[in-house]
Amino acid sequence: MNWDDTTDDATAAERLVGASADREEQAVEAALRPKDLDEFIGQEKVREQLDLVLRAARARGATADHVLLSGAPGLGKTTLSMIIAAEMEAPIRITSGPAIQHAGDLAAILSSLQEGEVLFLDEIHRMSRPAEEMLYMAMEDYRVDVIVGKGPGATAIPLELPPFTLVGATTRAGLLPPPLRDRFGFTAHMEFYEPAELERVIHRSAHLLDVEIGAAGAAEIAGRSRGTPRIANRLLRRVRDYAQVKADGIITRDIASAALAVYEVDSRGLDRLDRGVLEALLKLFGGGPVGLSTLAVAVGEERETVEEVAEPFLVREGLLARTPRGRVATPAAWAHFGLTPPRPSTGGNGQQDLFGA
Repeated sequence: MNWDDTTDDATAAERLVGASADREEQAVEAALRPKDLDEFIGQEKVREQLDLVLRAARARGATADHVLLSGAPGLGKTTLSMIIAAEMEAPIRITSGPAIQHAGDLAAILSSLQEGEVLFLDEIHRMSRPAEEMLYMAMEDYRVDVIVGKGPGATAIPLELPPFTLVGATTRAGLLPPPLRDRFGFTAHMEFYEPAELERVIHRSAHLLDVEIGAAGAAEIAGRSRGTPRIANRLLRRVRDYAQVKADGIITRDIASAALAVYEVDSRGLDRLDRGVLEALLKLFGGGPVGLSTLAVAVGEERETVEEVAEPFLVREGLLARTPRGRVATPAAWAHFGLTPPRPSTGGNGQQDLFGA
């Protein structure tokens, strides 16, 4: 798949349980973001390590080391970048890898940075190669060479940069070339959240949104949030709407369950697309194995949508397995739908025939 293609990003953003966020949702999220490390919930190891890095930099009166944050969308990479700037009492500039397609784009940004400023570069793995190579020198020597002219007459003019802190964020750390990864002084991987941590996120967001929610209601939403704070906050806002229209505005377990049933998010956080993939696999193909293209046709979706949008969560939840022979439903998938898996066929010697003959 071409990762520069944003089709699947758009598809994920349209889903209630998709981890991507559009501009409108990002504006809503800004009001819910914690402002410092003490407010930030979860990621205990990352918080502790980052706190040491920032405190040491402040004690030395120096800019913080460059920071690389990796992990799935919606786990707090952008929030942490803003916290880094706040902790260092420095301004922050935000851009993204896809927006930097030429070395000149990056040179224009770098040359306008103030001393100590934090540059947040989201989806850093999608930056163009010429810009990436310019970034090496900027990170290490705080200098870039600006090329003036073309052909044999072109000359490189060195441009000194003030010390700055680059915070790179990526959902695909493996796509970063080693020379770029090695220039980050601190690297952290963001893990999915436990339900108890998401409950704390939901209670905090409910307080900021002036929504009354019970412990059971928060637990119900947290259990359907796929381990992702962004999804938890999105589900909270939809349940709030339901509670205001259909009830007295107070979110209980029953209200949360009824609201999420309306939005087709089940008890494990599966939505229509997830259930469509699993139901086709279970009911049409007997649990598999079945090829990805065949499964996508059965669901009525593009192959890339099934592979990149639905499958990662299903595999992580242990509901689907990718095998050399195709996609296979696990016992947990059969149990989730209340179905009984077919008995395996056996050969003449009484042993299971792996090829179903």
